[in-house]
Amino acid sequence: METLEFQTSPVVNILGNTFINTPIILKYEDVNLIEIVNEHSVSYEVQIPIYHSDGTYLTKVTGNRVYETDAGRKAGVKLEKWEGVTVCKMNDKTIFELHHGTGDSFKASVELYAPEGYFLKITEGALPVMRNNNNEAINILGAQMSGNTFNNCKIGILLKKNGSMRLGV
Repeated sequence: METLEFQTSPVVNILGNTFINTPIILKYEDVNLIEIVNEHSVSYEVQIPIYHSDGTYLTKVTGNRVYETDAGRKAGVKLEKWEGVTVCKMNDKTIFELHHGTGDSFKASVELYAPEGYFLKITEGALPVMRNNNNEAINILGAQMSGNTFNNCKIGILLKKNGSMRLGV
C-alpha cells in the first residue's frame, strides 16, 4: 500500500539549494517570483507568476499545475498539456515549459520576466542573471551558488533592479 506524506513545514530544493521554512524563495523588488504556498491546508507547493516582457501577468504555476490569468487569456496565452509536460504558448511561441515529476514536483530552468520587463534567467547551480529592457546584463556577483541551506528566512534571494542582491533576508 502506498502512503501519503504530509509536510508540516516547507522544505524545498530549488536552484541547487535547500530552502527550509523560507516562504519566499525568489523576490524581485516587491514581487514574489518563486514562493511557497499552502492553498489547500494539506501540503506546501511552489508558486511562480509568469509575466510577459511588457509586465502583463499571464499565468500562475502552482505545484505542477498552470493557470491562465484573465490578462493572459486576453493576450492569447494557450496551454498545451502533454504527458509529463505543460507548454505555455503565446502567438504560437513557447513562453515556458513545465516538466512534471511525481506528485507536485517539477523541474525547470526558469526564464522569467519581472513586472517592469526585467528578464531573469535561473539555471541549476547558478545565481540568477537579470537583464534590463535593453537586454543589458545586470551583474549579480557572477558566482556559482549551490548546496546552500536557507533556514527560517522570510526571503531566500532578494533581487533589486539596481543589480544588488540580498541572501537570507
